[in-house]
Amino acid sequence: MVQGKTAPKTPLQKSMDLLGKQLSFYSFGIIGIIMLVGWLQGKAILDMFTIGVSLAVAAIPEGLPIVVTVTLALGVMRMVKKRAVVKKLPIVETLGCCNVICSDKTGTLTKNEMTVTHIFTSDGQHAEVTGVGYNRFGEVILNGDVVHGFNNSSISRTVEAGCVCNDAVIRNSTLMGKPTEGALIALAMKMGLEGIQQDYIRKAEYPFSSEQKWMAVKCVHRTQQDKPEICFMKGAYEEVIRYCTTYNSKGQTLSLTQQQRDLYQEEQSSMGSAGLRVLALASGPELGQLCFLGLVGIIDPPRTGVKEAVNTLITSGVAIKMITGDSQETAVAIASRLGLYSKNSQSLSGEEIDTLDIQQLSQIAPKIAVFYRASPRHKLKIIKSLQNNGAVVAMTGDGVNDAVALKAADIGIAMGQTGTDVCKEAAYMILVDDDFQTII
Repeated sequence: MVQGKTAPKTPLQKSMDLLGKQLSFYSFGIIGIIMLVGWLQGKAILDMFTIGVSLAVAAIPEGLPIVVTVTLALGVMRMVKKRAVVKKLPIVETLGCCNVICSDKTGTLTKNEMTVTHIFTSDGQHAEVTGVGYNRFGEVILNGDVVHGFNNSSISRTVEAGCVCNDAVIRNSTLMGKPTEGALIALAMKMGLEGIQQDYIRKAEYPFSSEQKWMAVKCVHRTQQDKPEICFMKGAYEEVIRYCTTYNSKGQTLSLTQQQRDLYQEEQSSMGSAGLRVLALASGPELGQLCFLGLVGIIDPPRTGVKEAVNTLITSGVAIKMITGDSQETAVAIASRLGLYSKNSQSLSGEEIDTLDIQQLSQIAPKIAVFYRASPRHKLKIIKSLQNNGAVVAMTGDGVNDAVALKAADIGIAMGQTGTDVCKEAAYMILVDDDFQTII
């Protein structure tokens, strides 16, 4: 998708193209007029043609491309001093014309440093988690008591699912893998359960995608390989719950009722409204016969200085749109903290975007502050709809799923430290220190 997407022309390139067409038109006009006047005066046509061409050539500003290039190069040098790498000269001018910024949330507006702070089990237990970072320093506290190991089956089963259905590795407080998965491994470490991942042999994997919004693995216990496989799943609550038919209640497996579903939905909304990224966890013999285990709330704090930068941009007349794959509650909570969302603001989901064509979306996109549960194709559609309104759109991002939108935007801006190689390749500008304020 990224390779097939051509970069749009910058406002400067469009202006230069228009100037070239106008100069060509006027040049041919001058040549024609001079030849006509000379012919009427009885002069040689060839001489008049030579004079006309000479005047037309003289009218073309040959030094203009050099002046423009030097001016843009000076702009690039100034951007470098602000720790921004510009890959195309015209982007400097485009940045000055930008009036809409679409920004990915995770890793761009927030630090992408995930920490589990809350656990809600399927049988209604609420536990708080202390400590930050990808290490074992912290505790899981339930009703004032520390939970460790398997002394609470409901919590340990929830943590087990998050640890086994996981590809991340933490060594010496260094994460290798996705931050969300790293937060789950760190949670297991705080309970002394990080070794549980080695107790299972993975037989199959259903990788996470922004479309399905869940990941699952099929495993057998290393010491019980003759027993049936166990499936572990984690992901967005509304997707995981579809595969669940039962729930865990203090070690017992009970049928999942609508009352329980409503309770879990309410808890998920409550955690999301607090600005937490919410993951649902489940396990069972098959994908369609899973037992719901609980929810974990993960905090991802906003980047330092982003709120001030957002306020400056909005005051300057630049509209900022947050685009995220998180739930509506989480997206709105974070956007409100950053000053992107107010009482009269509107939000739109990826599912709602699917029901609209480009023209319909173009009519409402300028009014939307937050786009949630958005996939890469939704981001691309949002960019196109805003460009249809004549907006000069910048897109900021750091992940592989942002690459297509970065390529389609008038100016794609990637994060230098947390950004993926694919993301940096697709972008036209890279923020070396991931500082959103550099855009100003």
